[in-house]
Formats: sequence, structure tokens, C-alpha cells
Amino acid sequence: MEILDNLQYTKNHEWVLINGAIATIGVTDYAQRELGDIVYVDVDTLDQELNIDDVFGSVEAVKTVSDLYMPVAGKIIEINKELENSPELLNKSPYKDGWIVKVQLLDTAINNELLSSSQYKTLIGI
Repeated sequence: MEILDNLQYTKNHEWVLINGAIATIGVTDYAQRELGDIVYVDVDTLDQELNIDDVFGSVEAVKTVSDLYMPVAGKIIEINKELENSPELLNKSPYKDGWIVKVQLLDTAINNELLSSSQYKTLIGI
């Protein structure tokens, strides 16, 4: 199972990469394995400002649907269009091609609950 050291993680199994004022968000390798074959990604929050822990979309797998939660506060400025026709990218490449959204950060709210890679490994028991 792949857990990248350069990312931060949530207890809801999202990852976030913060680069200046932009955050890229996706689901972890652990999450995609737990969900199984992902068949649909639904994100209809483009151009919306959301707070930490707000639902920004959902992922549908063969067996279940799981909400996606914001790890940071900000405005969704881009949705990965590749996921419309290829939702399986979340299974095949959760940290590269399977990113879900990009967010313009609001600098007023920092999420003190974000986990380092070692903290996330402890959370999932590896």
C-alpha cells in the first residue's frame, strides 16, 4: 500500500497536497482499496467556497457510495475532467492521475487535524 510522505491526510482518507495557495485533493490508496472498483465520481461544487469537513462530492464503487470531505477551506477551482470517463483512475493512480479537485485556499482556516504520512499509517494500522 502506498502512502506518500509529501502529502497530508485526513481521518476520512482524503489526501491533500498544498502548493502555495492551491491544494490538490484526492482519495488515498487505502480508501480506493477499501471501496473496490470505482465506477463514478460525482463532484458538482465547482466555483463554490467550502469549509473544512464540508462534503464536496462522492465516489461510487460497485458496493457502496462514499462522501468526499474537504480537508481544507477554499474555493474549488478545478475538477479532474478525466474522471468523468475514467473513474477507475482513482483505483489505478490515486495520487497522480486520480486527483479529484484543486482548491484555492482560504488562508483564514488551517486544518489542525491533517495527518502526516506516519500518523496516517498509524491510523490505518500499517
